[in-house]
Amino acid sequence: MKISVSGSICGNIQAPISKSDLHRLLICSALSDKNTFIHNYTISEDIQATCGVLESFGAKINFSENIIEVSPIKNTINENISVNCGESGSTLRFSIPIAAALGFNTIFNGKGRLVERPLLPLIEQLSDYDIKFNCLSEKVLPIGISGKLKSGIFNFPGNISSQYISGLLFAIPLLDSGGKINITSSLESSGYVNLTIDVLRKFGINVDIQNNTFSIEPNQRYISPGNIFSQGDWSNAAFWICAGAINSNINSSITVKGIDKLSLQGDKQVCNILKQMGANLVWNENDVSVYASKLHGCSIDASQIPDIIPVLAAVAAVCEGDTHIYNAYRLRIKESDRLHAVAECINKLGGNIEERKDSLIIHGKPQLDGGTIDSFNDHRIAMSMSVLSLRCKNPVIITNPMCINKSYPNFYNDWNMLGGNFDVI
Repeated sequence: MKISVSGSICGNIQAPISKSDLHRLLICSALSDKNTFIHNYTISEDIQATCGVLESFGAKINFSENIIEVSPIKNTINENISVNCGESGSTLRFSIPIAAALGFNTIFNGKGRLVERPLLPLIEQLSDYDIKFNCLSEKVLPIGISGKLKSGIFNFPGNISSQYISGLLFAIPLLDSGGKINITSSLESSGYVNLTIDVLRKFGINVDIQNNTFSIEPNQRYISPGNIFSQGDWSNAAFWICAGAINSNINSSITVKGIDKLSLQGDKQVCNILKQMGANLVWNENDVSVYASKLHGCSIDASQIPDIIPVLAAVAAVCEGDTHIYNAYRLRIKESDRLHAVAECINKLGGNIEERKDSLIIHGKPQLDGGTIDSFNDHRIAMSMSVLSLRCKNPVIITNPMCINKSYPNFYNDWNMLGGNFDVI
């Protein structure tokens, strides 16, 4: 399947619900003492994967209009469990420590790039505390685990996936003697860990933070707040915020509603970065308005915001001057090799971008040509190149565009709602 994306967009749009926040709310609800009612949700393939795993563990999850009711896991499962995490790295890396803490013998599977994405740091740490792993193929997945995790001190360098740390933060309250996580170097994607800690707090779990150590004392338990509301998603809002800044219509603006200025989501930094690039942006308590702006290049540290680098690279491609995106090596082990995918797509559309080992050098142009690119089966590549179509002479034709279902199934409908064009070829 291919689609053609073009046009100019403007207007108001409600941010989709945060996939990162909803993953965490679902997990904490499933580990709680009683039913939880989660208000506001957006269903994506990744969220469906997390729900499927939690239901396999014994939770019950019911969807009604704008509310998810989660009945908690009852720790009575003795037989082996087989789960499929789809393409969701969060689902896999959160679920393995939880299954280990609950003592569930589980086979984890997935699809796409997830079957090759690294797990070794997590395997090494859990193996030290009575968990056995059975690799069932030459790839990372499928993989089986058995045993019951015991309390301990877990050590991770800070430049690996923050999902390992979040997964253990969910698991440690289930252990008899609590536990600690030591971060041995500067923590990247720290916003995601902060978001995990904030959701744990809402469910009665206190995480003590001293220097680079996260400690959870024993005898804590998950306590449902009863009713809780999901946050708007800064990661997906970033596409519309960036689109507003590079729109070809100089009199246009886009306002994204339902995003919290005080959120712990790291991707809200998109506003500060666009301001640094010269964007005319008004950031209020629960919305952001962005006006078509004359932008210039800058330096961008990718270490804390890997998920919004593809769309920031798209913005940089049509800025005046050069942009240097650095500390970006971890983008190579996402749903695609995002450094390569971004460079190839932008260059095919007529841009000028240099791919380095852990960085991108982007030489901006006022306008690109357009043309045909592949999504690399990566939702963020497909949406970022759609945004870039705003500054292309000809439409952008995207192969395999429905990978957006992983996180934002309504993206193209929202694009049309704002006045853009997309046509199935």
